[in-house]
Formats: sequence, C-alpha cells, structure tokens
Amino acid sequence: MLTVAISFIFAALILYTVGVWSEKIGGRLRWWHAIVFYFGVLCDSIGTGAMGVIAGGIFQFNLHGLTGGLAIVLMLFHAVWATVVLVRKDEKMLVSFHKFSLFVWIIWLIPLVSGMILGSSV
Repeated sequence: MLTVAISFIFAALILYTVGVWSEKIGGRLRWWHAIVFYFGVLCDSIGTGAMGVIAGGIFQFNLHGLTGGLAIVLMLFHAVWATVVLVRKDEKMLVSFHKFSLFVWIIWLIPLVSGMILGSSV
C-alpha cells in the first residue's frame, strides 16, 4: 500500500509541476494545462487516501494534516478556475493565471515536504 501511495503522490508532483511551470514558461494558460491539473488532483487524492489508510484513517490537526487538506481543496479549485478562465477566453486572465498557479503549487509543496520529513522519521 505504501508503494501505491508514494507512486501516486510522486505522479501528482510530476503532473502538477509540469503543468504549473509549463504554463509559467509558456506565458499562457492552455487546455492541456487544465487537464494536467485535474490529473494532478486525482493522483494526489488517491495517494493521500492511500496514506490515510496506512495511517489508520485518522485526520490529524497538525501542519501536515491541515496544509494537506487545504492543498487538495486549492488544487481542485485551481483546476476548476482554470477551466472557467479557458471557457470565458479572458485574455488578461489567460496570460496572468500562472500567478495563481504558482501560489497553489507552493502551498501544495508544504504538505509534500512535511510528509516526506515525517515519513522518513518514522
């Protein structure tokens, strides 16, 4: 189960990082970015769920638990908002969306890193 959890979290890291940074470097939000964001959320949710099963299914009110929950909510909101921006074809938002993407990506890194630290200390 741990291998499954780590694999999905790692896939989320790759997908989300590629999506966010290619959007930033390309200077424009595109449909494939939104698709990658959704797959990133899916992989992160599966990996987080598997980690929860390993941990006994108990949500912990600590930095890792709170930022992890916030990160998944933000990632889902981010993917949905990217879809809204793309559907509206708002040129100003299409070229500035990367600022929000980077913010969400940085927030997501907090539980990722804290999970690696907590996991390696057990």
